[in-house]
Amino acid sequence: MKLGKSKWRITAVIAVAVVAGYLAWQATSRPGLPSGIASGNGRLEAVEIDISAKTAGRLKEIMVDEGQFVKAGQPLAQMDTVQLVAKKRQAEAELRRAQIAIETANSLVSQREAERGAAEAAVDQRQAELEGAQSKLARSEQLARGNTISQQTLDDDRAAERSAKAAVAAAKASLAASDAAIGSAKAQVIDAEASVEASHAAIESLEADIADSTLVSPRDGRIQYRVAQPGEVLSSGGRVVNMIDVSNVYMTFFLPTEQAGRITLGAEVRLVMDAAPHAVIPATVSFVSDVAQFTPKTVETEEERLKLMFRVRARIPADLLQRYIEQVKTGLPGMAYVRLDTSTSWPAFLEANLVR
Repeated sequence: MKLGKSKWRITAVIAVAVVAGYLAWQATSRPGLPSGIASGNGRLEAVEIDISAKTAGRLKEIMVDEGQFVKAGQPLAQMDTVQLVAKKRQAEAELRRAQIAIETANSLVSQREAERGAAEAAVDQRQAELEGAQSKLARSEQLARGNTISQQTLDDDRAAERSAKAAVAAAKASLAASDAAIGSAKAQVIDAEASVEASHAAIESLEADIADSTLVSPRDGRIQYRVAQPGEVLSSGGRVVNMIDVSNVYMTFFLPTEQAGRITLGAEVRLVMDAAPHAVIPATVSFVSDVAQFTPKTVETEEERLKLMFRVRARIPADLLQRYIEQVKTGLPGMAYVRLDTSTSWPAFLEANLVR
């Protein structure tokens, strides 16, 4: 048992020595940073985009694989469009029906206008007959006062005058009915025209839905993973694939209060990735959080205030990303070095091998 304990102690001493040696190597592998340079560790990130179905339906096909690089406008997936195509044919049939209804309604308007012309002529005719009956009655009344005509003749002329008045009133009523019929026919034209417009709108909406059934990449990027599989029925807004925008890549890291307070937006940053320690990537500060992270429960002393950490984001220039867009990968860990003071020169290891 004593021998076992000795072996354990020797192993522990060796482990401590290895860790101490590693820490010493780390301390000497990078020269000390000037006071105007701050550093923090982080990972490369990019804007994530969810490619989703606009309308509910069955996912027919996914045209890309995970990890594949895609261009803006490239088809990524296809939704089933059988029902949408059928609805479009129905809307087109309703459009043709509405167009025929316009022609029918216009013909009816012409017919009602012709009937109105006939009714107007009938009113003129009945008015002329009334005037003749009134003139005849006036003569008969004058002759009756001289006992030149019989009472029966006078009564007949009076009845004819009243009949002529009634005929004029009936003709005017028929004319008014013709006007109403014209208004109704014109309303049918307007209704048919509205149906045509509604059918056009329905067709345009269905055509947009059919076009949106082909899910395309909104920009250059890389497919991260599939969310759905062909054959699945998705709801409106159902996610199909997730991609990253490789034209908007940045590293997020944290700095203490004293250093974060000296950072300005647009300040120069140099990124060194663990996977490529000899390549120095230029970047600029694009965001500094206005809310501290890792906040202690109580902040009462100056020392505790200095423990507050602020989130900083360094964005890689878009033109640089475009030149190396096929090699861009997110999730890689590394170090970010920020120049807090523009008069401070970059250390040699950050000046050499700068990616341009």
